[in-house]
Amino acid sequence: MTNAQQDFYATMGVARGASQEDIKRAFRKLAMEYHPDRNKEAGAEDKFKEVAAAYEVLSDPEKRSSYDRFGLAGVNGNGQQGFNGFDGFGGFGDIFDAFFRGTASRRAGSQRGSDLRTALDLEFAQAIFGVEKELEFERTEGCSDCNGTGAMRGSRPQSCPECQGSGEIRRVQQSLFGQFVNVATCDRCHGEGLIVTDPCGACRGRGARRVTAKRMVKIPAGIDDGSQIRVSGEGDSGSRGGPAGNLYVLLRVQPHKQFERDENELIYELPINVAQAALGATVEVPTLEGDPVTLKIEPGTQHGHVFTIRDRGVPYLRGSGRGSLLVRTNVVTPTKLTGEQRELLERLADSLGTPANGEGDASLFGRIREAFG
Repeated sequence: MTNAQQDFYATMGVARGASQEDIKRAFRKLAMEYHPDRNKEAGAEDKFKEVAAAYEVLSDPEKRSSYDRFGLAGVNGNGQQGFNGFDGFGGFGDIFDAFFRGTASRRAGSQRGSDLRTALDLEFAQAIFGVEKELEFERTEGCSDCNGTGAMRGSRPQSCPECQGSGEIRRVQQSLFGQFVNVATCDRCHGEGLIVTDPCGACRGRGARRVTAKRMVKIPAGIDDGSQIRVSGEGDSGSRGGPAGNLYVLLRVQPHKQFERDENELIYELPINVAQAALGATVEVPTLEGDPVTLKIEPGTQHGHVFTIRDRGVPYLRGSGRGSLLVRTNVVTPTKLTGEQRELLERLADSLGTPANGEGDASLFGRIREAFG
């Protein structure tokens, strides 16, 4: 499309009442899409020229007003506003900088160190009640021999002669819009602006060394398997005086032989025999603290019944108090019987099937309790 036929609003894809911000946003999008350095398809360059011409007019309030009143005649000369193609792009600087200055970072100041990750194994009870453990890990620390400069003691890093200490190389290039400056990180000093001519022997000029560190880590009560805690400032040291990163510790909790965990509840499976389930009993239930608690089994307790012992579970990680210890009964059926036990169970089976009250012979239950006691 030639300028004589071009509808600038249609070219930009905006309405006639679009705000300057809408027009600028549309130009950014189209320029990124059709710029010849990015789009090698046929016609992309022509499309980009159309977009640029439209933006030059619509981004200028005076030119836009003239265009709205007189159309292209208002911006084509003829004693009116002048349109010079690509020669007058003064308003484009802020946009073109984003496209053409390059993506290389400038010389940075102090930089934060990298975060580190490690794992720590805990016993079941340690996770429940909390513990303080020594953690051993590797991290980068500033070299004490050169105080992090990388230069041998008594010498100093020198300003990079390639970039004159700026950490970046600027190159002027030509584009459709004229000259623009491309900024790239200096290859010689890698953006530092300084070079070490006499490197430190301890760190080989790096300014930092890999060391094995040992730290005491406090594990809060109630932590769960797979949780992660942060130890601030124990990651790799920063560069040029920057702060150290953090250390993240993944906690792996070992299973327990007797207890299971369900969030803040502990679950214990209590084995009882048929006589205890039928007649009731008083038993001792172990706890993680080590002191058993007394539990009364009611007569007629069924397999899988759950008793709740409050405040014997897992401490709440945030807040006070603890969950409960859930005691789930497991009525164990004997696999090997003595002669007396078999006889008593057979008599019990007959008794349960015949009495009018459906409760069997009380004296027989007593003998069964003694036999299986």
